[in-house]
Amino acid sequence: MSLVFRQLFESESSTYTYILADSVTKEAIIIDPVKETLERDMSLLEEMHLKLKYILETHVHADHITSAGTLKEKTKAKIVLGVGTGLETADVLLEDNETLSFGSHKIKAIRTPGHTNGCTSYYIDGYVFTGDALLIRGCGRTDFQEGSAETLYKSVKGRLFLLPKDTLVYPGHDYQGRTCSSIAEEMQSNPRLRISVSEGDFIEIMNNLKLEKPKKIDVAVPANLKHGL
Repeated sequence: MSLVFRQLFESESSTYTYILADSVTKEAIIIDPVKETLERDMSLLEEMHLKLKYILETHVHADHITSAGTLKEKTKAKIVLGVGTGLETADVLLEDNETLSFGSHKIKAIRTPGHTNGCTSYYIDGYVFTGDALLIRGCGRTDFQEGSAETLYKSVKGRLFLLPKDTLVYPGHDYQGRTCSSIAEEMQSNPRLRISVSEGDFIEIMNNLKLEKPKKIDVAVPANLKHGL
């Protein structure tokens, strides 16, 4: 199999970063890189002789600062976000179902707003990278940054849960050490979004979470609108 895949973790914000590459051409993409782990990611790319082509963000993050801008400066890779972000400083704004190529592989954008307007999941070869739209046994919150429980419910139930059931789910975060799930597992076992949960139930759950706002939101969002620079 010519797809290289690495899952990496940043402990302060419990963020997953993903590197995917074509083992033949060595063209690579990175999803949701974090400022604090820039050197780690750069070292891995160099050690594996990978040529970074695209830097994909699932959304404008509120809990950590991205390293996308610095990665672009160092590698000349293009910064990619979903069109829903409206972030015109990105090199590429992907439309729903639009694809990007690296080597012989194609990765497809799936618009999954609700946590933010610009949230985009990425699907490739039986993997889906869901950012904060769908977490393992949970989902991103909807109480700030254009959040909408109604919209998120439709994104998960109407888009992600229509993927093949054996699709592996790789989220943007996990706070309990879990690394991977599947569409079938989340449909059956996600307490907020399993099949038996109605839209009204979901909206009530999300409206009553009573969470504190992310510690870094006032710094992270303005920084991430400038790709972390």
